[in-house]
Amino acid sequence: MKENLHSIIEVRIAGDPDACDVLWTDLSPRQIAEEATELGTPVSPPVVQDWLEEMRMSLRKIEKVLAGGQSPDRDTQFKRIAELKAEYAAAGNPVFSMDTKAKERLGQLFRAGRVWTQKAFQAFDHDFPSWATGIVIPHGIYDLARNRGHINIGLNHDTSEFACDSLRWYWNRIGKQCYPHATSILLLCDAGGSNAATQYLFKQDLQGLVNDLGIQIRVAHYPSYCSKYNPIERRLFPHITRACQGILFDTLDTVVGFMRKASTTTGLKTTVNVIRRAYELGRKVAKGFKSNMTLLFDEILPRWNYVAVPQNT
Repeated sequence: MKENLHSIIEVRIAGDPDACDVLWTDLSPRQIAEEATELGTPVSPPVVQDWLEEMRMSLRKIEKVLAGGQSPDRDTQFKRIAELKAEYAAAGNPVFSMDTKAKERLGQLFRAGRVWTQKAFQAFDHDFPSWATGIVIPHGIYDLARNRGHINIGLNHDTSEFACDSLRWYWNRIGKQCYPHATSILLLCDAGGSNAATQYLFKQDLQGLVNDLGIQIRVAHYPSYCSKYNPIERRLFPHITRACQGILFDTLDTVVGFMRKASTTTGLKTTVNVIRRAYELGRKVAKGFKSNMTLLFDEILPRWNYVAVPQNT
């Protein structure tokens, strides 16, 4: 009977098959039923499906949960971030989580997901980049205390200048109105990307941003391989993806409109803006910046924790 499934289904084992709880197959219930019948157990596909469910098997996708590595200072940095978040919350100062979402192409190009519609949207039969009419680079800022998300859409390159311009726009038009008495901003970032912890160019642009805003910014980077713990990855980006799934990004207005719909029953709301500035690739750090840098680095894990203080210019 159902024991014959073990001769059909691939069994991933390290020892006794009876002790194994990891089973998988690329066969459908119909194909399994046909093979079981040939082995002398006539059975229908619905019965096979019932058996599979009894074995706790169902259609699943690969889970991206394995870290590509681990930092020896991971726990120390997570503890430090928790301390900083509590400190800023107690002082009434804002805590923003920041990151760039994967870029998307504009045009009649296929996008994953399904929507209720009388007729399927039509896209090109190939996803050639040359067929796109442009790109959108969504840079996100998530306010932990207010449960509010914001997306600044860039139209060319994801650079440190773009990341800092994104925060500049957000603070000048939204942030400082919500935190009129703030004395400092805590910025939670990944260790890589346009705000990479190892890049002096980001530190240079950050100092310029702080000088413009007139408020200090403390940066705390999540350790390498830990970007999924950055709050924006769980509290904003999945809802942006859900709001836009299955929709053709045929125009920029379409992208803006659907991203603005990202919300949750627990109160998340999202604002969206477009930054049309063109950003240059290959910029170099200004001569003398490293030797004259005014950033204040923490004694504990300085590569991930530092403060930019406004300087008189």
